[in-house]
Amino acid sequence: MNHSVQPLVSVVTPVYNGAEYLAECIESVLNQTYQNWEYIIVDNRSTDGTSQIAHRYAAKDPRIRVHENPEFLSAIANHNNALRQISPVSKYCKVVFGDDWLFRECLEKMVAVAEEYPTVGLVSAYALKGNEVAWDGLPYGSRFVSGREICRRHLLEKLYVFGSATTVLYRADLIRDRKWFYNPANIHADTEVCFDLLRTSDFGFVYQVLTFTRVRPASLREMSNDLQTDLPGTLHTLSTYGGSFLNAEEFEALLREHVTNYYRFLARSWLLGRDKTFWTYHKKRLSDSEVGFSPFRLLVETLAVVMQAALSPGETLTRLLKLKRKRREAPSDKRPRRDNNAGLRLHEKELSL
Repeated sequence: MNHSVQPLVSVVTPVYNGAEYLAECIESVLNQTYQNWEYIIVDNRSTDGTSQIAHRYAAKDPRIRVHENPEFLSAIANHNNALRQISPVSKYCKVVFGDDWLFRECLEKMVAVAEEYPTVGLVSAYALKGNEVAWDGLPYGSRFVSGREICRRHLLEKLYVFGSATTVLYRADLIRDRKWFYNPANIHADTEVCFDLLRTSDFGFVYQVLTFTRVRPASLREMSNDLQTDLPGTLHTLSTYGGSFLNAEEFEALLREHVTNYYRFLARSWLLGRDKTFWTYHKKRLSDSEVGFSPFRLLVETLAVVMQAALSPGETLTRLLKLKRKRREAPSDKRPRRDNNAGLRLHEKELSL
């Protein structure tokens, strides 16, 4: 791509106590083959050396600027605040979390797809997630997919190619058009915003590993996995966006299947003796949804699990032991952890909202 006609890309890093990996993240932006970018690092009142590292790089390159939050913000609020700092003239926006980084051709390849297809609202790609390549599943060559088709495939085929916020390039006017970009009430706001954008725009994909997402065993994502926040997250997605992408029959069947699976998970969790935090979280999420929380439905599904155990004790025991093992391996430290790299990061208190 000719550098003289490259559209401006706003790269944004919201970070809290990210001194350990921030320099590596910044260097990955500096090393991009695509050069027409601005880089905004938003420091969320860090108490380590994050601010000093960010200002040191900003002093060397005028394309880098540092925004210091006047007060500490919760994770999603900080991401929204960071996106509000982008230039009014940038055409695209790329989020990269402070302990993730970009491969050299990331911006060049993603912008090329977006420029080729003007109706594309977001571009994703393969990502290196720890030691594994993630977000695959699209047939090779599908650089352009209609918003409707990709969302239908996500819902009906469980094809997840959106990745995390670090994985995606957004068209900047879609960010500026919204009061807040990520829904502060949704743990899985990075997925929700993709569905929302794809109601009126299309999807682009690059068949190349373009980003790195760091995986931390003790991250809040692990805590999220222990609570199975994806179950109410999927319920919210279905309830809010299913009608936009599915016909009535598909929607009803998928919703019925998901609610059944949700209550069966809750039934197994009841047999495992999950704690008050777990039940407070799920009761509230179900009560806030159109489905609602039904103690009777929970009882019915619990009896179904017990009957299944009587008929196939080995299979049922294996599932229960697997759930119990996941709980045991989940982090036990309840203190707020730093705003790290897996999807939209949460503070402990946000899990009980």
